[in-house]
Amino acid sequence: MHDQQHRIEERDGMVIEWDAPITMDDGLVLRADIYRPVGGGEHPVLMTHGPYAKGLSFQEGFAFAWMQLAREHPEALEGSSNKYQSWETPDPEIWTRDWGYVCVRVDSRGAGRSPGYLDCFSPRETLDFKNCIEWAGVRPWSNGKVGLTGISYYAMNQWQVAALRPKHLAAICPFEGASDLYRDGVRHGGILTSFWIRWYPAQVSSVQHGLGARGRINHNTGEPIAGPETLSPEEMARNIADLPGQHLGNRFATDAYFAERTPRLEDIEVPVFSRGNWGGIGLHLHGNTEAFLRVGSRQKWLEMHGDTHWTEYYTPGGRALMRRFFDHFLKGEDNGWDREPAVQLSVRLPNEKFLTRKEGEWPLARTQWTRHYLDAASSALVAEPGSDASVEFRGFSQGHTFYTPPMLKASEITGPVAAKVFIASSTRDADIFLSLRAYAPNGRELLFQGASEPNVPLAFGWLRASHRKLDAARSLPYRPWHPHDEEQPLVPGEVHELDIEIWPTSIVLPPGFRLALTVGGEDYDHQLPGPLVPKAPPQYGGIRQTGCSIHVHDVSGDRPPEVFDGTATLYTGGKHASFLLLPVIPAA
Repeated sequence: MHDQQHRIEERDGMVIEWDAPITMDDGLVLRADIYRPVGGGEHPVLMTHGPYAKGLSFQEGFAFAWMQLAREHPEALEGSSNKYQSWETPDPEIWTRDWGYVCVRVDSRGAGRSPGYLDCFSPRETLDFKNCIEWAGVRPWSNGKVGLTGISYYAMNQWQVAALRPKHLAAICPFEGASDLYRDGVRHGGILTSFWIRWYPAQVSSVQHGLGARGRINHNTGEPIAGPETLSPEEMARNIADLPGQHLGNRFATDAYFAERTPRLEDIEVPVFSRGNWGGIGLHLHGNTEAFLRVGSRQKWLEMHGDTHWTEYYTPGGRALMRRFFDHFLKGEDNGWDREPAVQLSVRLPNEKFLTRKEGEWPLARTQWTRHYLDAASSALVAEPGSDASVEFRGFSQGHTFYTPPMLKASEITGPVAAKVFIASSTRDADIFLSLRAYAPNGRELLFQGASEPNVPLAFGWLRASHRKLDAARSLPYRPWHPHDEEQPLVPGEVHELDIEIWPTSIVLPPGFRLALTVGGEDYDHQLPGPLVPKAPPQYGGIRQTGCSIHVHDVSGDRPPEVFDGTATLYTGGKHASFLLLPVIPAA
């Protein structure tokens, strides 16, 4: 029987298969676009699998990001017509036509051109991904080695499927991808973020299969990107999971929803190149560093960079790094990759400058773990605990900030950060927000280009006080581990000890600069005047950005004011010696 959707053509130096069918174990057919080198033969495969609609062009679907990339990094667009660019996936004109890889883009179940029930990060979706890898590994145009690539969603699901150990999976390169849906993305320290609730209609249900004629058109094929069939709104509603309800209804990491979406990283055995962004301080950063530490693979590398969420994936230098990795493990080239040090850092300096440095491990072995004690009496961060003191702040407020003295010499902070704070609340719970900040000698706060917002501080940490329970076996001094498996309500007015992880960071501060820690009860706000604060991408409703990008914790049902807008008291000194633990890197 003729497949009316599947067709093959040669154009722009590639053989392209549009809507190639991939049959799943339950009989459902997913659709893939396949870009193959001209001339036949067997080639390594690079695959992406996800819900963003393979036929939606980068330029149309994410114009704000495309225009920024073109404006600030025009070299990223060179050497390609860019007609086949798709958000957060490799450009086949570079990878296929020029470098000899087969690029396979699969619309996941229920999204784009693939029918079925759409349920993000579900076990069914992950099994589909594994099936697609095994399918690609035995095609006549495949050399049997499949690599996974892509940004964000296309990175997160690499951790998931790699833990299933597909036979034909040969290497993965998760670029800015969370590895623990609960801790890295949905509930920071147990506190629900609204990001995914905004993301779902903006990037997923907007390209759900069945939109058909009501949706956008693939300009390379003339076909609907979310078709070919056009279903009624009622039919489509039955074919998609209620993600906002899933996130509101599942409060613990051990709930089945999160447990079945959290890969066992230790089961990942293929070579791994984890690429993270210092500016991804509300999503992804922690996933890249934590997964690097925990994956079972004996061949693993970590690279940390700056700039926007997508920039270094498309720049010539960023692509070249990935090419060396994949050329080695998918093509078998002896290009020296296996002799590269395990860690490559773009160490951050003020004014968006970076110093590239290679290291042998993460965290760095020479780290001097240094405590700075909070002193509520002087609002200072000091070398030794002071006398007993305390300061109050309202639950829904920016709280209180503590400062170090000006640096006497250049000082580098690179690595994981943590804090211990002693808190009492007038209610049975409290949400604690920690912001690590830096200030220039003139008093102006040092802000950086974040992954998805232009003005971010150094790092964030969060903890819902009722989730303060620690797993002693998994905790490290610089990375407390909370199981998030139950609530332990506070006794109003009683002091409770909280160990809070602050996500990793990197900065070299010149003499005269200061570090600061803000302890508050709401999301960080740099309080820049309105005209200097760009709005969020239009897909997310144009919300004001305050330094947290779109990773804010403003779901009213998760933070009722009668519980979380009470009076919090922070205790310092004496037997309540609250402190900040910093990874100080000694000068070479």
